[in-house]
Amino acid sequence: MRGLKGGIPIGLGYLSVSFTFGIMAVSYGFAWWQAVVISMMTLTSAGQLAGIGVMVHPGQYMEMLISQITINLRYSFMSVSLSQKTSPSFRGIKRWLLGFFMTDEIFAVASAEDEVDTKFFLGLSVMPYIGWTLGTLFGSLLGSVLPDMVLNALCLAIYGMFLAIIAPVAKTSKPVLLVVAVAAVLHCVFAFVPVLNQISSGLTVSICAVLAAVLGAILFPVKDEEVTS
Repeated sequence: MRGLKGGIPIGLGYLSVSFTFGIMAVSYGFAWWQAVVISMMTLTSAGQLAGIGVMVHPGQYMEMLISQITINLRYSFMSVSLSQKTSPSFRGIKRWLLGFFMTDEIFAVASAEDEVDTKFFLGLSVMPYIGWTLGTLFGSLLGSVLPDMVLNALCLAIYGMFLAIIAPVAKTSKPVLLVVAVAAVLHCVFAFVPVLNQISSGLTVSICAVLAAVLGAILFPVKDEEVTS
């Protein structure tokens, strides 16, 4: 029950954000049920947006693989970090099954716990999963009914979520701000420079993310903590 209560705010946020994904998926030519199945089986906002962009052009499997690995690699690091706080019962097949629900917001709430057991994590995951699925369903079904003014406003929701994650850290950390700025400039280059603007959106996101991250690692390396006996 404590996990369910902790997941309600996340679920409400996902309900509005995934509405945008439903609208975009249908506008790309996907059926409403296909959009819902994608959300039910992947549960990754940025990965889904990049994924449907690549899926529109069949045969680009390697590009999809690269973009999804780049975008979703952070979940592996989150899982490794959270595994240091899990209870002894949180192991084996339970990690495989519950690892599916790892998202930025679920990780943030779970990380605040002194110890994460399977019941809490499962409860925490239920409402975000339902919210993400229902939001996609509503967006894909109502996208053709709502006025254009409302649709345009809702389409900004998912980008607002990303800004909400980045902005607080960028305000207090110059290295993060620089990396974000470099990624934005690179994306503009790929969007407007001839030849480069022919590269698909999924691969462009991967290239910009990797280049900006590498530059940040070179200019602002994080020193390893000295281990004292």
